[in-house]
Amino acid sequence: MTGNPHQLPDASSPTVSVMHRNFFAVVPESWDDFLRTAEVIDEAGIDRVVMSDHVVMGDHLDEYAKPEAGGIAGGRQPTGPDGVWLDPLATLAVIAGRTRRVRLATAILLAALRRPAVLAKHLATLDSLSGGRLDIGVGIGWQREEYEAAGLDYRSRGRLLDHSLDVVTTLWRDTPASFADDRLAFDGIYLVPKPAQAGGVPIWVSGRVNDRVLDRIVRFGAGWIPWGDDAADPGPGVRRIREALASVGRDPSTLGVVGALRVERDDDSRVDVARTMAPVESMAANGITDFRLQMSIPSSHERALDELSMLADAFRARVGGKPTGR
Repeated sequence: MTGNPHQLPDASSPTVSVMHRNFFAVVPESWDDFLRTAEVIDEAGIDRVVMSDHVVMGDHLDEYAKPEAGGIAGGRQPTGPDGVWLDPLATLAVIAGRTRRVRLATAILLAALRRPAVLAKHLATLDSLSGGRLDIGVGIGWQREEYEAAGLDYRSRGRLLDHSLDVVTTLWRDTPASFADDRLAFDGIYLVPKPAQAGGVPIWVSGRVNDRVLDRIVRFGAGWIPWGDDAADPGPGVRRIREALASVGRDPSTLGVVGALRVERDDDSRVDVARTMAPVESMAANGITDFRLQMSIPSSHERALDELSMLADAFRARVGGKPTGR
């Protein structure tokens, strides 16, 4: 393994995030409520708003339940093949213009489906215009049809992702940039603007900690998004990653790690803050730095603001600090 020669961001500060679902069973009559909810997430003091990614869908959604295909045992897709999936980067760009401090994140972006130079430009532009608020979670995905529709080899999706990240980070780092591998070569290329964040947009790598994913994290990753069994017990994976980072001279204490924080409710469906926050200390001891709230955001914006603000304040009281960007 080789370390990334440019300085990667420190993703280790404790943060609280929430998934804002950018998928729907049918097209809504209006997008106003969806966009207003993103503004509420910002107002409430949540650190990250997170979105997922599907470019196209095929008919074989049962593949998502197969770990050998890149899915998760027992997993079920939240829509049918004709479900509505907003592009996360375009959506986050709109949200960036309607918010002031919340970080903008994907979990995950199927980065290999986009041409690397175009992806580098898109991400650098979004990071610049948002004031350096972008985080990109990437992974290989599970759906063969998405790679076929993009004219790519599904069986090579891991190598395609590594290639994409190598090109993207080279273009962010070097001026002019040169690159050569078995897929692409260029020399004397300028990509401007660079991302606003020193070292480029933080890349969070998703996956089980096998050798390939470990190498990807060491080379490119500011953070790790555990998957499958590793999500249930991330501790061994965190230790293995930290050892690998130290072996190439990277500071293992800067590693960010995502963990699910389930929002508990009482018999009246009100948020039980004490029960929700009870696991925070033990999760932090296990290496978690980004605590991702597992909840359905209320459709009432007033109630959503109350609940999210209460959760953000309670989290910060546990870990100290202030919302990202304030």
